[in-house]
Amino acid sequence: MKYYSQTDNVNWLKEYKARHNAGLETRRIVASFSKRFFSEHVPCDGFSDIETLGCPGHFFEDELMSILNMEGRKCLTWKYYAKKILYFLRQQNILKNLKAYLEQPGDQLSFLEGAVLIDQYCNPLSDICLTSVQAQVDDITDKVRKVLRTKNPRHPSLAPKAGEVLIVSDVEFQRQVLDAMNCVLYEQLKYKGNEMDYYNSLNSFIHQVLIRRTGIPISLSVLYLTIARQLGVRLEPVNFPSHFLLRWCQGKEGTDIFDYMYIDAFGKGKQLTVKECEYLIGHHVTEEFYEVVTSKEVLQRMVGNLLNLGKRESTDQSYQLLRDSLDLYLAMYPDNVQHLMLQARLYFHLGIWPEKVLDILQHVQALDPSQHGAVGYLVQHTLEHIDRRKEEVGPEVKHRSDEKHKDICFSIGLIMKHKRYGYNCVIYGWDPSCMMGQEWIRNMNVHSLPHGPHQPFYNVLVEDGSCRYAAQENLEYNLEPHEIPHPDIGRYFAEFTGTHYLANAELEIRYPEDLELSCATVQKIYSTVKE
Repeated sequence: MKYYSQTDNVNWLKEYKARHNAGLETRRIVASFSKRFFSEHVPCDGFSDIETLGCPGHFFEDELMSILNMEGRKCLTWKYYAKKILYFLRQQNILKNLKAYLEQPGDQLSFLEGAVLIDQYCNPLSDICLTSVQAQVDDITDKVRKVLRTKNPRHPSLAPKAGEVLIVSDVEFQRQVLDAMNCVLYEQLKYKGNEMDYYNSLNSFIHQVLIRRTGIPISLSVLYLTIARQLGVRLEPVNFPSHFLLRWCQGKEGTDIFDYMYIDAFGKGKQLTVKECEYLIGHHVTEEFYEVVTSKEVLQRMVGNLLNLGKRESTDQSYQLLRDSLDLYLAMYPDNVQHLMLQARLYFHLGIWPEKVLDILQHVQALDPSQHGAVGYLVQHTLEHIDRRKEEVGPEVKHRSDEKHKDICFSIGLIMKHKRYGYNCVIYGWDPSCMMGQEWIRNMNVHSLPHGPHQPFYNVLVEDGSCRYAAQENLEYNLEPHEIPHPDIGRYFAEFTGTHYLANAELEIRYPEDLELSCATVQKIYSTVKE
């Protein structure tokens, strides 16, 4: 009912029909995605048919959620593509909200709202909303008021008028607020800087900071600053190098950097002098680094942190964090040549969205002609990629009955265990011998195996989220099979039976004789185990 006003005269039959039709159309589109995009990533324009359906967006979200919430281990492919579509739709809405947020006057921007928008964009499938986050911050603020009440029952922060923007001008009253905040945040609630796992992306997401009670300097500073301002103490963000800080003016108006104390929210709210700030990072910095920054600059630094984390997370083969943070950065600075080039190189490296790569490169060339060399190289190789894709005649079909496949022992869908590394995985493809280049064979020391590269190799989805290429002699049946929690499982499989996976229609086309063999193999394995 949140989408309807109680005063509206709604034609409910018409609404029901619209919802029903949206559901049918959504399921038709989800079902079509596997055939359309099995061989490549869903391109940027892959969602155009969803965008042009002309029905309320929440009807589509509702239907996609109903697909994702289907019980059991079936419809894995539908769930896989429903998740991708929902991810896209929510991110598009969040991006609109972010652009509207940035259009507001700088002095009206909420630091907390900006942090929530970044969090939502990087985690669009999580239930994150500003109202919920604000409620949690308000709860902490109420705890601070209780501590204040025990210290000073007449403190001006205790009885703000409804709708009033509270400003506490007396320095001693401000100090009492900060002391009470430190007591609640760091002593009672045990918030702390995450020194042990500093480069975990969860430290940058405000809803996770509130759940885990740990973060990095900038995320903890946003929380600290928000609570302080709700209690009438105006702290200001300082874009200090390597360690984000807040500053607090102890006089009527600061005229230079020495008129301020600098608060380290990562360091349990410790108040620092200018000299102590330099000790904190180990070197001298000029006065400009002590200046207050805008909400947009705070967001820029938060997104910059996520960009750096995305570059570090090499195990994530989709580079999702890097892609999301680049989207956010370019939403704020759409003409930044450095990040446009990074986005183009990333898509080129992943082999996805070649038409989008050409659009980005054309934009870069118009912004900065000096990039002609790098742009020309990427344009040439992207056009070659597009030409190769046009020449593809269809999927390669592998028949186990072919003589060249006689040494293949395992079939797609079987749950396996790696003899050497111990990881669990599921087979989603195979080759009669190693098809990787000589450099990969040399780097992976394949020649040290008894049968070397001249044995079957298997494409496997691993439980840690990676995709690997394993030699037949290194794999064995897993006698305690379980589901493999890999994000791409639905791309290849339609169902988990409890003992093995059943290929979806697209994978079955490529391995037409494997499905029956998988079932027979599983029955043979477990009848042997029982005996």
